[in-house]
Amino acid sequence: MSGELRITHAHGDRVTVTEPVTGVQLFAYVYRPEAAWEAPRPYLHPIRTLAGDVVTDYRPNDHRWHKGLSLTASHLSGANLWGGNSYIHDRGYLAIPERVGSMRHLGFDELSAADGRLVIAERLTWHPYDGTLWAEERRRIEVHDVDPDPDSGSWALTWTSAITNRRDEPLLFGSPTTAGREQAGYTGLFWRGPRAFRDGRIIGPEGEGPELMGSQSSWLALSGEHDGADGHATVLFEHAPENDHSGAGGTHPAHWFVRNDPFPGIAPSWAFYDELELAPGDTLRRRYRVVIANGAWERADIAKYLEAHPW
Repeated sequence: MSGELRITHAHGDRVTVTEPVTGVQLFAYVYRPEAAWEAPRPYLHPIRTLAGDVVTDYRPNDHRWHKGLSLTASHLSGANLWGGNSYIHDRGYLAIPERVGSMRHLGFDELSAADGRLVIAERLTWHPYDGTLWAEERRRIEVHDVDPDPDSGSWALTWTSAITNRRDEPLLFGSPTTAGREQAGYTGLFWRGPRAFRDGRIIGPEGEGPELMGSQSSWLALSGEHDGADGHATVLFEHAPENDHSGAGGTHPAHWFVRNDPFPGIAPSWAFYDELELAPGDTLRRRYRVVIANGAWERADIAKYLEAHPW
């Protein structure tokens, strides 16, 4: 790679990252607050492949609160930091504005690019509707392993979040499934893919297809075909080895939320089947790698990539 990744900061609005060889803007990290009903929070959109093709959606008409790649908490001690309607057992999704909270940007501790690696380090706070402080977060997004090959090129980001409970009582992370809706365990880091990726190919280490909803594995991928441009792209999520619900050293106990119909989306859920309890003063730490690749990668391509890029 020639030259360093470039950072442009529009203060109070967003940080954009550009790859110097291709000239492609890889993503915008938007931290400007948006509509309260949509649970304001920072997000990445548009995210692009090194060919310049967009692999995220923003405010789609089916879920206006879906915004690229963002950290969410769909059920958090009775609050909704996901946005939109809230799921209530036996009543369905209801408009309850007083449940919808927010994640607020406080500041950046680091915006840097050197030696082929870029860092965005941020401080945030989490709030229910009334603005009370519930949690503090330290977030770190790193861009690395940029391979600008025009056919099979890829780049990766590592997302690390450390969320500390600042309440005097436990924070309970849940999901619509823990609240009674089957196969809707979404919460945590969530990617909303473009409409063109509907019916895209879902790939796991040992299986394929929508039946991987609720499954457990160290990685999961979805590939789709672009509208408006020839070719495909693959989005790959991978757990860091230390990710664990219980803190007891288990191996990838989280379950995948994944769909390719009625929309493409992936979330390594924190609370698919069971609530996750975070005691006062304790910190929940999660780290993920997200790879954005040109082309429709096969399972063997993914395995080869992961072997060549260990944690």
